[in-house]
Amino acid sequence: MSPPRFLALVGPTASGKTELALAVARFLPAEIVSMDSRQVYRGMDVGTAKPSAAERARVPHHGLDRVDPDERYSAGRFAREARGWIREIGARGRVPLLVGGTGFFLRALVEPVFAEPEMERDRVDALRRWLARQPRGDLEAWVRRLDPARAELAAQGGPQRLSRTLEVALLTGRPLSEWHRTAPPDGEGVEGMVVRLELPREELDRRIGLRVRRMVEEGLVAEVERLLAQGYGPEAPGMSGVGYREVAAHVWGECTLEAAMAQAAAATRRYARRQLTWLRNQLGPDAVALDATLPLPRRVEAVLSAWRARGGAAPGTTTQGEEDG
Repeated sequence: MSPPRFLALVGPTASGKTELALAVARFLPAEIVSMDSRQVYRGMDVGTAKPSAAERARVPHHGLDRVDPDERYSAGRFAREARGWIREIGARGRVPLLVGGTGFFLRALVEPVFAEPEMERDRVDALRRWLARQPRGDLEAWVRRLDPARAELAAQGGPQRLSRTLEVALLTGRPLSEWHRTAPPDGEGVEGMVVRLELPREELDRRIGLRVRRMVEEGLVAEVERLLAQGYGPEAPGMSGVGYREVAAHVWGECTLEAAMAQAAAATRRYARRQLTWLRNQLGPDAVALDATLPLPRRVEAVLSAWRARGGAAPGTTTQGEEDG
């Protein structure tokens, strides 16, 4: 069996992925690839728990600040870009350390999605603006009509996935589910080792509550005010993220800050449960389960031991090319 080409740390929101990744990177010659569908947005730092400037200075990061909040960033695009980052990091004699909770990003990298059909940019943008103004119930009804095979999955993904399903069906004349089934893959899959962080529901809920409060203390309200002032309304893909919608309602005077925080925490808990369900059911038996309540040194050692057992580079080692350079 070939050695894994990357090491991935996955888990729900607030499970300690960033802390663990930075600690692991002290023992491996690693560079971090963000596998977070919200950290790709520029100007959205506090509400996405984006790594700080100091953390990025400690370990090189990739996959942050790729698009503006009014742009979409698909799993297919992540996979294409991640393949390049993994190749470049490996060529430097370092370990690509993928970190995040967006399971579809990981799946698209390991099992590439179809090559996306070409669609005229102007038509896509116009359709997206129109769909963003439509009630969710209408979106679900149209998806059931145009792509019934994908209706349940699209509904689970919320307005963004519903709109994406409709875009492809309307602008290509073929359902998205058919493209997935018949179109050739967009590149080759990349094999890696996956570590899945797990923790009890009560502890996860406690951490989420603390996380929301800390984000507010660190300036989430000011961040949302700035984004709204820049013209990024609730229809912008980036602003659909948990926390931003709730705080925007407070900024508009629709609720108190405490109420917005409570709603954000509740929405984050629901999102984290969906992440847990996906990660437990979709990653397969080769994923390594890790108790996220263990002390940090024990979590680091567990990751490094599993990495060595799978044939990954030993801590502190470099490739011949790096030694010669």
